[in-house]
Amino acid sequence: MQVAIITGAGSGIGLATARQLFERDMAIVGVGRDPAKLAALEDALGAPDRLATLPIDIAADEAPQAIVDLALQRFGRIDFLINNAGLGSPKPLHETDDAMLDNFLSVMLRAPFRLARDAIVHMQPGSGVVNVTSTFAVVGGRRGGAYSAAKGGLTSLTLHMACEYGAQGIRSNCVAPGVTVTDMVRTRLDDEGFRRMNTEMTPAPRLGTVDDVASTIAFLCSPGAEHINGQTIVVDGGWSNTKYLSPEAMNAQWIRAE
Repeated sequence: MQVAIITGAGSGIGLATARQLFERDMAIVGVGRDPAKLAALEDALGAPDRLATLPIDIAADEAPQAIVDLALQRFGRIDFLINNAGLGSPKPLHETDDAMLDNFLSVMLRAPFRLARDAIVHMQPGSGVVNVTSTFAVVGGRRGGAYSAAKGGLTSLTLHMACEYGAQGIRSNCVAPGVTVTDMVRTRLDDEGFRRMNTEMTPAPRLGTVDDVASTIAFLCSPGAEHINGQTIVVDGGWSNTKYLSPEAMNAQWIRAE
């Protein structure tokens, strides 16, 4: 039985990924800060023999070793690591203070780095790491700031890992979601500018869902992806690599803001 560690497993993309990998007969080590969300994950999967959860701040110094120890103690192996936990609501460079910079880099670059470092020495051929990045690590984006810096660094780390450990049969890839409907994003969709930027510039007829992203992660953890290494798979309906505009946007009349 293969074993997958998933950070941010209590909600959103992490929860959807846990469900999908569980359905593929994997054991899950679910990590998150909120014990209530992890309890909901336990209820949702309903198989304590194939699930271990750990409520911990992944940025804490003791977190990587605690996570790896739990996986090995409960299941005796680590096959996949999905670094998914993240933060939202960044600010532009000139509005980002040191505290925000340190927090974003700590959670979305330092923590995945340290966890991968501790986990990868226990991985065998056929295993892999999937780092969840963002379209903001692929194209420029307004308000990216520390978020873009962290996700860009995580992409570069993934490329290093793909090169360094690929010959051992350990693959490393990124999944870069676009705007995906989660609790964190729903409130932003009330902002007309944000909503229009992501709906009227996306050729897909809908926004992405957590299952769209989880399905891609699950594929990268499957035998069908054994020859995929060092790649970023973007899941955004074509937003980042097309110059699509909806008919409504194409025919809109520009009004200069006063």
